[in-house]
Amino acid sequence: MTDSVKFFLPEEKMPKAWYNLAADLPVPLPPPLHPATGQPLGPDDLAPIFPQAVIAQEMSTERWIDIPAPVQDVYRLWRPAPLIRARRLERALGTPARIYFKYEGVSPAGSHKPNTAVPQAFYNKQEGVKRLSTETGAGQWGSSLAFAGSLFGLEVEVFMVKISYNQKPYRRALMETYGARCIASPSTLTASGRAILDRDPHSNGSLGIAISEAVEVAATRDDTKYALGSVLNHVCLHQTVIGEEAMLQMEMAGDSPDVIVACTGGGSNFAGLAFPYIRENLKGAKTRIVAVEPASCPTLTKGKYAYDFGDTGHLTPLVKMHTLGSTFMPPGSHSGGLRYHGMAPMVSHVKELGLCEATSYAQTECFQAAVTFARAEGIIPAPESSHAVKGAIVEALRCKAEGKAEAILFNLSGHGHFDMQAYTDYFAGNLMDQPYDERELEAALSTLPQVG
Repeated sequence: MTDSVKFFLPEEKMPKAWYNLAADLPVPLPPPLHPATGQPLGPDDLAPIFPQAVIAQEMSTERWIDIPAPVQDVYRLWRPAPLIRARRLERALGTPARIYFKYEGVSPAGSHKPNTAVPQAFYNKQEGVKRLSTETGAGQWGSSLAFAGSLFGLEVEVFMVKISYNQKPYRRALMETYGARCIASPSTLTASGRAILDRDPHSNGSLGIAISEAVEVAATRDDTKYALGSVLNHVCLHQTVIGEEAMLQMEMAGDSPDVIVACTGGGSNFAGLAFPYIRENLKGAKTRIVAVEPASCPTLTKGKYAYDFGDTGHLTPLVKMHTLGSTFMPPGSHSGGLRYHGMAPMVSHVKELGLCEATSYAQTECFQAAVTFARAEGIIPAPESSHAVKGAIVEALRCKAEGKAEAILFNLSGHGHFDMQAYTDYFAGNLMDQPYDERELEAALSTLPQVG
């Protein structure tokens, strides 16, 4: 086993195709349903909001889908992303475990999100689309789509969850630097936003609300399509470059992971790292796969596996997923990218099939883990990514207690350079654990659509 710290793949070994887990699932994924008819969606149903290439990928069961050359050209700005052995963290924890992390914070936007923003922008440009509308929580997705839009000459309009809009002004500035327009959601620009503000003029917003606004704009303008940063199959597909690279880099390290850890909000960065390893598990490998989510928005650990809307305004199709209810309003934690009521249908299905585990942690213990990591490795994690750091540290301390020298691989999905107010709040003792309201959860789950 090598003594190296960093493992870089040469550009020529960058993945040439995305991996589609749908091809290998032992039980097919339940289809999305039209909300009016209750029947499985067809491509024509999605045409008003997505380009045809994206629709085809969303519904595909092909194992490999080629990455277009123009997308690969952009990927080369930061891909292949490094795999790093966290030797200093290992020493700080006194663990016999070997800890590795795939670092996606090297992208221009500072997270894994450009892995799907770039192909989505490319396919829309190819189809002659002029404008894209989208939502964003903490701003990682919004800034990534803004970046991709600038490369392909597309106007980008981002509805940013209001509490994150106020908490993270530098994310807004980054989007504007790339040329996008950033709007606090709920807003007065859409019927969906106005309806929410009529009920609650001081609403902090949610990803479900922001999705409603972005979808409404796309559905009512002929020159605009909608782009989604997580949840749907095509997004999970695009992110698999993470896991495919990681496999080759772990071979370079002369090692293989016993445990995979990634944070989950909508599910895209988890899917990106985990799905290629789940493929190998389906062939007989024994890697544990652990999804880590916030205790304040515990979709996988507390949600119901059922058909639900992906947005609060009920403009989207019905998808079967782990959900807290489309009207559920999570507390205003700093992990804005994880504050979503539902989980990716593919990730939810994987959990139902017993192909992964799920756990949750409160935000203060995740920030504590992030600080431990930063002081050992020098990289400040995004609040969302701090959940993966926490999960990896828990596994490393388990190895210490059990005397096991296991290999742990986690996805550090983004840096926290635009999230320093959250760290300031943490050090000042102002960062509180905000439990969700049990009554609100029960009320949201009681309104789930009746399907079948």
